[in-house]
Amino acid sequence: MSLFENKKFVVGPFMKVSDPALVEVAAFAGFDFVIIDLEHGPSTFETIQGHVRAAQAKGVVPVVRVPEISENMISKALDIGADYVQVPQIETAKDAERVVKASKFFPEGARGVCRYVRAADYSSMHKEYYFGNANQSTGVIIHIEGNIAFKNIDQILAVDGIDIIFIGPYDMSQSCGVPGQVNHPKVISQMKEIVEKASKLGKVVGTFVESPESARQWIDLGVKYISYAVDVGIYYSACKSIVDEVHK
Repeated sequence: MSLFENKKFVVGPFMKVSDPALVEVAAFAGFDFVIIDLEHGPSTFETIQGHVRAAQAKGVVPVVRVPEISENMISKALDIGADYVQVPQIETAKDAERVVKASKFFPEGARGVCRYVRAADYSSMHKEYYFGNANQSTGVIIHIEGNIAFKNIDQILAVDGIDIIFIGPYDMSQSCGVPGQVNHPKVISQMKEIVEKASKLGKVVGTFVESPESARQWIDLGVKYISYAVDVGIYYSACKSIVDEVHK
C-alpha cells in the first residue's frame, strides 16, 4: 500500500490499545497510516494481526514498530503483512544495515524466507511473484533518537534501503540531559540539523508531535512523516475536553 502517493506529507498515530477497532476509527478519521506499537504497550504479534487486517481493509497503511533490532521480530512483522517496519534505537550505520538485511530478501538483504505467511496470501500467491516483489512493496523506517546516533548521522544516512528517517524527540531529549523537554533548544537544534542533512540527500524524514501547531512547524521544515500522538493520549484528551466543557 503506497504511503506518499500524491501527498506532500502523511499523518498517523501510534496504536497501543489491543482492540483493532481503534485502527478502523483512525482510518475513518482520515489518518494516512497507523504505527502499531510493540515497543511500548501490551500488544503481541498474535494480537496485532487484527490491527494489520483492519488497517488494510479500511485503506490506512499499517506500520509495525518492533521493540528492538531483531531479525526475527522484523521478519514476523513483515510476514503478518505490515507494509512498513519501524525499528527503534538505531545508533550506527551497522545498526541500519542490520535492519535492511533483516527486512529485505536477496539481493538487498537476507530476510528469512517463508511463503506460508499472510504477506504471501498463505502460499496462494505465486512464490516467484511474492519473493520478486516483496522488497519493493515493504518499507523500512529507522529511529534516530540519541546523541550516539546524532554523532553518526552522516554514516547512517549513507546506508541504502532506508525509506524514512524517524527522529524520536522524547528519547533525544533524554540523551540531551533534558528528559521530556522535547522543545528544549538543544533538542530542537539537533532535530533540525538531522532534517537538513537528510533533506539535502533526498531522504524522507519523520518525527513525533503532540499538537497540530507542532505538526505544521515540522512540515514547514520538510518533515513528511508525521506521527501524531498515541491512541490512548488522543482518547484522554478528547475525554478531558468533554469533561471540562460540561463542568464550565
